[in-house]
Amino acid sequence: MGDSPNAAEALRRAVAQLVAAGIPGAVEDGRLLFAHALNLPRHRLTDAMARPLSALAQERFETAVAARLARQPVAQIIGRRAFWKHDFRVTRDTLDPRPETETLVEAALQAPFTSVLDLGTGTGAILISLLAERPESRGTGTDISRPALQVARENAEMIGVSASFIESDWFSAVQGRFDLIVSNPPYIALDEMAGLAPDVREWEPRQALTDEADGLTAYRAIARDAPAHLTPGGRLMVETGSGQGAQVAALMRAAGLQDVCILPDLDGRDRVVFGRKPR
Repeated sequence: MGDSPNAAEALRRAVAQLVAAGIPGAVEDGRLLFAHALNLPRHRLTDAMARPLSALAQERFETAVAARLARQPVAQIIGRRAFWKHDFRVTRDTLDPRPETETLVEAALQAPFTSVLDLGTGTGAILISLLAERPESRGTGTDISRPALQVARENAEMIGVSASFIESDWFSAVQGRFDLIVSNPPYIALDEMAGLAPDVREWEPRQALTDEADGLTAYRAIARDAPAHLTPGGRLMVETGSGQGAQVAALMRAAGLQDVCILPDLDGRDRVVFGRKPR
């Protein structure tokens, strides 16, 4: 990037590098990494553009850009991702919360609940977002990854939400019943993994991406065991991958859930499958 460029020139050069490397969203990524390097909120970048970069800021920016050129996700580089109404800490032990997952949060908030279980909680983004909107409710998040659970606990504390987090393989360590069960489980089939962007395939936790099979293993376990952990009238809501909605809906119906439906995301793709336990 040269010696002591001003901020605008450093950003321009970095974006050019990202574009040349074929990084999707290079301009937005460059700005996020630049704000991180300067330790500034994005809305203050304009004020900083005409100033020379300090040696420390230049080093931080070059390191961040190099990481992105290696296809490390921006959220991992800067350590956080905006989701729903909060920023969540992100590490290599957790999935990067996606905007489309907000469809699940929005749908879950359409009806009241006093207890919620989040299976495969990861960063805790879904559970914490729900509890922040319903502070009178109690919530539990599960994961098989201890490092992910620690990230979720830290996010809950940072955002000011009270929740329980337990190590569990789906329902194996879960006790009690809940008004709402949510999950964004690993749904990528093994034969689809090679086609993923390297940002995802090489950097995010594999066990949170794929079941190493047909992509439906988690849904079979969740649909089978959810009724025993739902209150009468309780809801099960799961995020699904492309083309899986009808199959997951069939699993819910086979498990005895009613009012099963498929909800689209903002792009019109099937995203959330919903079912209700009979009263």
